[in-house]
Amino acid sequence: MSTTEPMIADELQEPSSPPVSQGKLIWKRFLSNRIAVASAILFIVILVFSITAIGIGPIHGWWKYDYKELNDQVAQGTPTWEHPFGQDRIGKDYFALTMRGVQNSILVMVVLGLIASVVGVVVGAIAGYFRGIVDAILMRITDVFIVIPALVIGSVVGHMFGGLGAFFLALMLGFFSWMGIARLVRGEFLSLREREFVEAARVAGASDMRIIFKHILPNAIGVVIVASTLIMASAILLETALSYLGYGIQPPDVSLGLLISSNQSAFQTRPWLFWWPGAFIVTLALLVNFVGDGLRDAFDPRHRRFNLRKMREQEPEEGEGGDGGARTGVAIAEDVL
Repeated sequence: MSTTEPMIADELQEPSSPPVSQGKLIWKRFLSNRIAVASAILFIVILVFSITAIGIGPIHGWWKYDYKELNDQVAQGTPTWEHPFGQDRIGKDYFALTMRGVQNSILVMVVLGLIASVVGVVVGAIAGYFRGIVDAILMRITDVFIVIPALVIGSVVGHMFGGLGAFFLALMLGFFSWMGIARLVRGEFLSLREREFVEAARVAGASDMRIIFKHILPNAIGVVIVASTLIMASAILLETALSYLGYGIQPPDVSLGLLISSNQSAFQTRPWLFWWPGAFIVTLALLVNFVGDGLRDAFDPRHRRFNLRKMREQEPEEGEGGDGGARTGVAIAEDVL
């Protein structure tokens, strides 16, 4: 036996490094997206700030004014050190009102996203797995809901449940916002149900429900999470539109859209009543969209951002292999840009 054979045998016997799990890979790819990470952190900061400022439920925050409390107007309601966001026309502190609106808008966003995700996953999974008549019935029901404009459905739901508070409004809206996720999940299940691990589970005697939720759904969770974040981003805009039209959250509670609607007549005289709720609406929607883009890139590595600097670093030095007359990838990229 040659001396190299024992060395090869020793190398084969050495324990290999443990494989990296799929979850860790996704988390690492998400952390590499600086915009998505910064957006997630800023979203959490806004949420925590709004809760600690005015409190939640019976718990009071550090801000001295309540959003329901009437106060004497200072400097005709303009922003001051006492009221940094100003006051509305009846003297309520606008900082407290805005923080309450942020709380309700985020509540609607999260609840609507969760309800729509659960309903959409169940409908899409059953339709994609069983196919046939089950798929046809569920997809025709989905088509019926899709053709009705979301604002029309939201107006009816808001008129019936808007006075019950932000939670019940979001709950009802969630039952009419699941169609997009259902179609995406159905497409994933139509592809995944033909894989070998599904056939192995059938041979092993697993039930249909176990195959759907234990074997196929974990492989489609990336699509579900990304679609959920996109629905959450659109939820805050839907709630804003409904509240602006008077079909959303009703007084004495407030939302960001209701604040804009209530003060639309004062746009010329007191524009700051629009700046603050409008700024938070745009900020929250953008942050959730950025997080959704980061999750999409993390779950699907095929969606890679174009990085011109990295291509320049990887460009081979002049004279090192290849045809000297061939154009480099950087040159082509610069033409495209």
